Amino acid sequence: METPPSTQGGVVKKKETRGRKPKPKEDKKDEQQQNVKSPRESKKSQQHQQNQQHQQQHQASVDEKYTQWKSLVPVLYDWLANHNLVWPSLSCRWGPQLEQATYKNRQRLYLSEQTDGSVPNTLVIANCEVVKTRVAAAEHISQFNEEARSPFVKKYKTIIHPGEVNRIRELPQNSKIVATHTDSPDVLIWDVESQPNRHAVLGATNSRPDLILTGHQDNAEFALAMCPTEPYVLSGGKDKTVVLWSIEDHVTSSATDSKSGGSIIKQKSGEGNDKNVDSPSVGPRGIYSGHDDTVEDVAFCPSSAQEFCSVGDDSCLILWDARVGSSPAVKVEKAHDADLHCVDWNPHDNNLILTGSADNSVRLFDRRNLTSNGVGSPIHIFEAHKAAVLCVQWSPDKASIFGSSAEDGLLNIWDYEKVGKKIERAGKTINSPAGLFFQHAGHRDKVVDFHWNAYDPWTIVSVSDDCESTGGGGTLQIWRMSDLLYRPEDEVLEELEKFKAHVVACAAKTEKAEK
Repeated sequence: METPPSTQGGVVKKKETRGRKPKPKEDKKDEQQQNVKSPRESKKSQQHQQNQQHQQQHQASVDEKYTQWKSLVPVLYDWLANHNLVWPSLSCRWGPQLEQATYKNRQRLYLSEQTDGSVPNTLVIANCEVVKTRVAAAEHISQFNEEARSPFVKKYKTIIHPGEVNRIRELPQNSKIVATHTDSPDVLIWDVESQPNRHAVLGATNSRPDLILTGHQDNAEFALAMCPTEPYVLSGGKDKTVVLWSIEDHVTSSATDSKSGGSIIKQKSGEGNDKNVDSPSVGPRGIYSGHDDTVEDVAFCPSSAQEFCSVGDDSCLILWDARVGSSPAVKVEKAHDADLHCVDWNPHDNNLILTGSADNSVRLFDRRNLTSNGVGSPIHIFEAHKAAVLCVQWSPDKASIFGSSAEDGLLNIWDYEKVGKKIERAGKTINSPAGLFFQHAGHRDKVVDFHWNAYDPWTIVSVSDDCESTGGGGTLQIWRMSDLLYRPEDEVLEELEKFKAHVVACAAKTEKAEK
């Protein structure tokens, strides 16, 4: 785990589940030059050209949809910032809010740089200027250059990570402490404020984690969660187990106070090539067995550090209760018709659990009635994605709202309270997927992660891995839909009526003046 993923002929080995060789944005021109073929090439080369033409046609369709989306940005969004990433980031998370001002707030943002080995993999701490509601001008938010970096996102600190960063999760009690997953059995814990800022150049030594959590017998790449009620960490891996740790004894009493300024881990952060020199390791509090394949995601019950759930490539959703042992409390067979990639537990209603899968669907389960005839029995199946769902997350603000992102490049916002209700506009019934009420189409490739902002509940950060669409790199977007879309209908109509009256009055005055 101390070294970056192994390479063969300069190609990073493909991950079994969701990985591929990362490329920087700059590679695009080189690839185009390499793809110029001479007339004497073989049939194999011609077939390659046909495949390329098919990809170009697909890309033309993607670009057309993207152009249509961009033209609607001033209407659909209150604010949008687009930030080009040279290297893809597989995770994006909001950190603590730093400062509140009249028109915008400053907040930490956690990202990563997944490289091809020519420079080190990094964990990036950025500062983000979050523009407040109804501040940004409509014409400004749609005038951005896809290849440029956003003025709203500034890199603050770089941590040289031992291996690529697959997942980042912050400790809810103090979001200055983050956990990361890489291609190894260990979970790494970082006190991001006390870690030294590093210059990521080839050959630079790895930053030293503040804690290393051990217990997996095989790589644990994606499944990672931090507990909302206690300083507990949960992980799942290729060894088919779910592992629970407490980091309470390794965190100072000030760690749960997010206003604390000093180091919050009980040891000094440092630098060094061998991460084990000063990094204390923590063994598991519990190891839980019940899956028959890789565990892909885990989540804590919002009200209990002893209850949690997991999903995996065995198509199962499992609920665990640490108080009653290390076997499943409830095992839901065939929760989906394919591998499960993601799970989230509703912070407002402990009975509701969301799952996302390679079968392109999102399913909503009620823990009081999880199965029927031995297989998963969801309350509802949400279908609008055309490719594998990679991430699901409940809104921190409203119990019925959640988001889902997928390999189709879309981030859908759903409201399960709208399921079964007819949507009528101008007297006509709108036939849209049940529960879907907003579709963010600003990414042109798979949306690998997103995160609702707890300080600004309708603001979302999302990140796409652009290896298919633009040949490399990634796109980070921070966005908030227009409040006319999510506020109560009667409130919105009242405001629009006032606006209409104002426009009519202005028009009448103009007409009078012209006479």
